[in-house]
Amino acid sequence: MSLKLRVISEVRASLLLSIPLAGAQLAQAGVGFVDTVMMGWLGSEALAAGGLGAITFISLSFVGTGILAAVSPLAAEAFGSGNPQRVGQVVRQGFWVALGWGVPMTLLVWYGAPILRFLGQQPEIVAGTEVYLRAIAWGYIPALGFAVLRNFVSALSQPRSITVIMAASIPLNIAGNYTLMFGKLGFPALGLAGVGWSSTIVFWSMFLSLAVYVRTQPQFKRYGIFEGFPRLEWDRVREILRIGLPIGVMTFVETGLFAVTSFLMGTLGATSLAAHQIALETAGITFMVPLGISLATTVRVGQLMGQQDPKGARLAGFVGIGLGMLYMAVAGILLWRFPGAIVSLFLDGNDPRNTAVISLAKTLLGIAALFQIVDAIQVVATGALRGLKDTRIPLLIGIFSYWGMGMGGGYGLGIVLGLGAVGLWWGLALGLAGAAIVLTWRFWSKSCRIEKSLR
Repeated sequence: MSLKLRVISEVRASLLLSIPLAGAQLAQAGVGFVDTVMMGWLGSEALAAGGLGAITFISLSFVGTGILAAVSPLAAEAFGSGNPQRVGQVVRQGFWVALGWGVPMTLLVWYGAPILRFLGQQPEIVAGTEVYLRAIAWGYIPALGFAVLRNFVSALSQPRSITVIMAASIPLNIAGNYTLMFGKLGFPALGLAGVGWSSTIVFWSMFLSLAVYVRTQPQFKRYGIFEGFPRLEWDRVREILRIGLPIGVMTFVETGLFAVTSFLMGTLGATSLAAHQIALETAGITFMVPLGISLATTVRVGQLMGQQDPKGARLAGFVGIGLGMLYMAVAGILLWRFPGAIVSLFLDGNDPRNTAVISLAKTLLGIAALFQIVDAIQVVATGALRGLKDTRIPLLIGIFSYWGMGMGGGYGLGIVLGLGAVGLWWGLALGLAGAAIVLTWRFWSKSCRIEKSLR
């Protein structure tokens, strides 16, 4: 097959996998987006408190789902090599890892408020954050269970069920928020706690729906995911942790950059924190598509490596990077051109109390528009490296880029030089750009070395 035909074939295969996964990620982000918008109905202070709680929960859940991301390349490689028994073993042990990680993290979410106060957050904001965290804490474990099953069906190139379930979660979340926030249908008005309980209900609904789908569909029966009680197999668990722990730490390093930036915003006051939350939630929505492409790229690279085709795996990686860049270029233009329309989704522009927040949020959206492309490159390159089961060196790259360049630059500009929220966001841009360059180079060099070793 000529190079041109192979590129076209890979683009088609990547899109068939990326579109449903990106749709699922968008739907997942849509749940958070809806939460943030509806928090704004309770006022800017509630938005600041709920936003702080949301970034705390999301950061911790991303670490867990990052560890469980190891299920995807391991299952994809086993699937590519025609080994269904190994696929099932990986998934069943993934559930044990999810439970072992989920229990202590649920407790950490429940007792998160004292930690936030220790980190310098304003007491009145933390009071609202605590109410939210104690409601959403019960959704942590089912969110991890859903991640295991999502990685399983994705590794088999059958991700459409994920998109359907995630899309259905949005109206369920809207209805739950409205009912529990404002006390409809006989329920008490719970405010921010209602948002947290609604999210917990959504997480459980997603997990159970996907579990029923996998249990009842004949194409999954050969993998034996739910055949009897899964025995703990330490060799498989260690294999998942060997690959997954660096991914989890890498995820923590990246999301931790945004979380700590949120904490620093909180020290600057409610205006900076609320504006930051609006810009972060918006950038998070656009980020979901390249994240979906990244997940698809992990699967494609893993499948091709299972077929002993490192050259094809390298092509799959760069096709994914190209697709992510193309999408984020369009997203960046939209953020640059229409910041006012975006901010109006969160806050009432006619309310003079929101003027300062709206003005700052527009500025931050302009900065976000400029780093969209490098954000896409770094996340898809990371996904490509995971397909090669290369996770330890990317972790070191992430620590240097996100914390050395990103947090160091942001703290210097925002706090030391007094640029405030704007300086902190320029630090985010610097860290993402550094990660994009080095991770892409790492994927190229690693895939070339593997190809030479197999000749």
